[in-house]
Amino acid sequence: MISANRATTVLPVRDLDRARNFYENTLGLHPDNAWHEGSFFFSEDGHNGIELMLKPDGSPSGNTELSFEVEDLSAEMTSLERNGVRFEDYDLPGLKTVNHIAEDDHMRAAWFTDTEGNILCLHQLVT
Repeated sequence: MISANRATTVLPVRDLDRARNFYENTLGLHPDNAWHEGSFFFSEDGHNGIELMLKPDGSPSGNTELSFEVEDLSAEMTSLERNGVRFEDYDLPGLKTVNHIAEDDHMRAAWFTDTEGNILCLHQLVT
């Protein structure tokens, strides 16, 4: 049976060094030693993680590729903005941001892109 206990999100990147620098230095993720030529793996526990996979001719999907759950959305946004991250604004059917944040009864969320154009999200559960 499939289990979500160990999962890896694989993101296509056109420039592995540039993307690795962004995820490691801008986002502050921890590199893992388990990587092979053409990819790089980030993990906190050695099992679950994010793999950057070199795809020189690849392109992002145009949808959210990955969402990071955070305890304090505003604080995380401020920290990432200090590192040069620019958050997006949306005004779409069913999704409108105000000061880069979309809110509903259950969640607050903000989106940004990595150096390769992959759309990433920060979300905070509302209790």
